[in-house]
Order: sequence, then structure tokens, then C-alpha cells
Amino acid sequence: MTEAPDRIRREFPGISTRAWEHPADRTALVAMRTFAGFDTVLRTLSGLLRERQHRLMYLATAVRVDERQFKTLHDLRTDAVRILDAEVTPEMYVLQDPAANAFTIGMDTPFIVVTTGLIELLDVEELRFIVGHELGHALSGHAVYRTMLMHLLNFAASFGWMPIGGWALRAIIAALMEWSRKSELSGDRAGLLCGQDVEASVRVHMKLAGGAMVSEMSHAAFLEQADDYDRTGDLRDGVLKLMNLELQTHPFSVLRAAELRRWIAAGDYDRILDGRYPLREQDKSAKISDEIKEAARAYRENFDASEDPLIRTVRNLSRDVGTAVSTVGQEVGETVSKIGKKLGL
Repeated sequence: MTEAPDRIRREFPGISTRAWEHPADRTALVAMRTFAGFDTVLRTLSGLLRERQHRLMYLATAVRVDERQFKTLHDLRTDAVRILDAEVTPEMYVLQDPAANAFTIGMDTPFIVVTTGLIELLDVEELRFIVGHELGHALSGHAVYRTMLMHLLNFAASFGWMPIGGWALRAIIAALMEWSRKSELSGDRAGLLCGQDVEASVRVHMKLAGGAMVSEMSHAAFLEQADDYDRTGDLRDGVLKLMNLELQTHPFSVLRAAELRRWIAAGDYDRILDGRYPLREQDKSAKISDEIKEAARAYRENFDASEDPLIRTVRNLSRDVGTAVSTVGQEVGETVSKIGKKLGL
């Protein structure tokens, strides 16, 4: 791993996490808390997990990043903290693991873990995207719920569903997974804001999908796969897509790249680069009702634009039902009008 190249990137003083958070990320957490037992599980896990012990495990088994160890990662973290104007610099550890992965965990004090497999796979600018992505998670408060999901999944795998709440636990885990997938989209936006290199952000997902041989891959063709995925197949494929996604904590790499492309195309990325973004000092005045409306708008736009055969069928059915209701209403209205005329009303 070489030294990070010196390049001037725009900084965002006082930026709020709302600038990069996907609206469904924020509202999914609100909806999740409506599940009976969610707060109880969170409080129980907070009490059972010894935060200090959790951190000490990585302190003893991984390498802590600083100016003497993995200096390039240290510099990337320093840059990301400056660009997003973070008030706290999270600790970072490098873990020996051939699987390409990075995550941010911790119930009280979040810290970032990057595996050697990911470091060996990515170049410096791609790693910059990853560090920014994980810093975004830390600043958005995602680590608490990600840690919660990790331990619930481990617990469920060890003991099954029924001993600790049965279907209620399954509902909480399913809700956490849906939120987790949306939170990854938020992290990708934070990563792009830190790196400010669209090509590098797409290469990360290309490498996570197809490995290090980017010379054998095409940026444009990779993004075209998302379009093909969206519109290919019939109703059975639409159902299978939902089944494939059900137990995933992350969206699929091809779809993540496409979602980032949509965010850029919508103009949000350029607006932030131009200095037009929400500030932390405005967070207290932000209304959750506005966030819910924004999430509903995002879902509606994705629903209306989707070429997925299942969604297209549902959309057409909704349109047909709406037309039928309108026609019936018109006929009823005309009938009532005729009766009224005959009665002299």
C-alpha cells in the first residue's frame, strides 16, 4: 500500500449527517423502534455487552492504526475526519482476515475494523472511499444498531429463534436487516463525499463483486448490469429477488453502485460540493415528519421508476384498480344524476 496522494478536496464545515443519510435509513430506525420489545432488547444487550471488553479483544488480536502502524490508513482517516468535520476520531484496527470486509461497531464508543483482505484488494483512493464510508456510519450512530444486529444474529444462530421471543425476535432482526441495507447506501454517500472520486467509488463495488482484475471489467457495463437486473425476468424473478435479499445485511454490489449513480444524477452530490447542505446546528429543529415524508418520496420514486417485473405488475394493477374505481364512481354519479332529474331534484 503506497502513500495517499496529495490532493485538495472540498471540506464541509459543520455538515450534518442528514446530508448523506438515505431517508429510508433514518425512518427505518423510527419504524423499528415501534416493534414491541425493541427497546428492551437494546437495553438488555447494552447491559450484557462490556464495551471495554469488546474493544480490548481487537486491541489484543488486531493492529491499531496510528501514525506508526498502517500510516496510509491513518492519513486517510485524518483526511476523512477533516472533510466531514467530525468532532471525534474513531479508533481503527486492521484485522488479519482474507475476506474483504470493513465494519464499524461499538455500543458506546464506535471503532472501525478493516480486514487485510480488503486492504490488499483496493488501491489508496478506493480505501479512501471505504474509510469515509465507515466514518459516515460512526457519525450517523449506526454502530449501536449494527452491533445489536451482529449479536442477535450470533445468538439466534446458536440457540434458535424461540428461546428469546420467537417471532418478535425474527421481526426485530428482519427490521434491523432492512435498516442495515439502507444504512449502507448512506455510508456509500459519505464515502464519496470524502473521496470525491466517482470512478474510485464504482471500482470499489466492481472489486467487491469481481475481484482485483478491474482491467477485465468495464465501469459502464457494470452499471448496465443493475439496469438489466431491474427489468429482467417475470413475476417469479421478482419474488426470487426479494428472497435473495431477505437475509442480506448489505445491498448487492451492483445495485449499490447504481444507487450511488442515482444520488449523483439527482444533483444532491453536486449541491453538497457547492456548500449547500444541512448543518449540525439545525438538527434539533429537524422534524421527523419531514424525514418520513422524504423517505416516502424516495420509495415512491424508486417504485415508479423500477422496471422490476413484480413491481411493474403491482404498479399496473394499482393503476387499473384506480381506473376501475374512477369509472365506477363516474357511473354511480351519472346514475344518481339521472334519478335526481326524474324526481325533479
